[in-house]
Amino acid sequence: MAHPLTPFDTPIYVVRPRLPDLEGFVERLRTIWASGWLTNGGAQHIELELRLRQMLGVSSLSLFNNGTMALLTACRALSLRGEVITTPFTFPATPHVLTWLGAAPVFADIDRATLTIDPDRIEPLITPQTTGILAVHVYGTPCDVDRLEDVARRHGLKLVYDAAHAFGVRVGGRGIGTFGDASAFSFHATKVFHTAEGGALACSDPELAAHAALLRNFGIRSEEEVELPGLNGKLNELQAALGLSVLDDLADEWRARLRLSAVYRDALADLPGLALPGPATAEGGLLYYVIRVDGDRFGCSRDELQRRLRALNVVTRKYFYPLCSDYPCYRHLPSAAPSALPVAREAAGQVLCLPLHAGVTVEQAATIGLMIRSCAADGIAADGMAAVSIP
Repeated sequence: MAHPLTPFDTPIYVVRPRLPDLEGFVERLRTIWASGWLTNGGAQHIELELRLRQMLGVSSLSLFNNGTMALLTACRALSLRGEVITTPFTFPATPHVLTWLGAAPVFADIDRATLTIDPDRIEPLITPQTTGILAVHVYGTPCDVDRLEDVARRHGLKLVYDAAHAFGVRVGGRGIGTFGDASAFSFHATKVFHTAEGGALACSDPELAAHAALLRNFGIRSEEEVELPGLNGKLNELQAALGLSVLDDLADEWRARLRLSAVYRDALADLPGLALPGPATAEGGLLYYVIRVDGDRFGCSRDELQRRLRALNVVTRKYFYPLCSDYPCYRHLPSAAPSALPVAREAAGQVLCLPLHAGVTVEQAATIGLMIRSCAADGIAADGMAAVSIP
């Protein structure tokens, strides 16, 4: 194994798209070429919807050209307007879809342990203008779905989940897409399962599913009937074929990420000031391996740790930073005040995503663990990283 302070020869990136067996993908492309059918619900699209519906354990699933469009369609189909309570600790797409629909995002603080929206912080924010809750499962950790369901039910609110990080996650044996009124998934290239760009919408209400399907295709009911103003949210056959090919060897990716998660956990255990995720399971999202750095106890800040790792050719990510509530388009909102979001603000200053994908070897993950250990307070020499005691 290389000395932990010797940079890797090439960068180790935080994510890498899963590229399926090329020959298998080409065979699917040959099928498409033979059919001449490139979009609008062809054979690849139909097969992928069926397989994902079975895998995710949902009764209804519609494919979209990206996860943002799926989320936008869910919120539109549920008539979210006025104010919608959401989290600041998320990707920009979450509050942006509300703004595009003319609804005002209202930010609620997050739970310190799960980093998902805190149900206790939601009820004080509910007003007569509130129509829904847009919650986000983070890093594969599900929201407190039971308590959110209770809050939504008691106040007559719609409940939508951004499940971009939650592919394959289950709660109590149920697929994560079965909770709430609707759940939107992302199949972007950086996700565990992907179609290069893509997404899906899952819901249990057949009428809502039919409405969303209309919105996805310009509101077209039939060749001579356009029922409502919709958008073009369809996934094409080429992307569906790629998704099917990725599904064929997805189990290998899951296994690799489980192994790497265990390596990181062993390598980083018991480091003061470093909080680790719980043990990974097959029911977890396994999208990122996220550590939290308490700079005062660890010996250097999260940003300094990221800089040191980058110098060693380890590319990490501060995900999510900055908070959505700090964007210029939202910071004027009363709910975006820093004093209103102390837990989210603390998390945004601490989280760091480590490389987690099948392109990382066990040896590389162990070395990254040693690199991180070398940055701890008791391992940094007075003149920087020139002299380090390696465990």
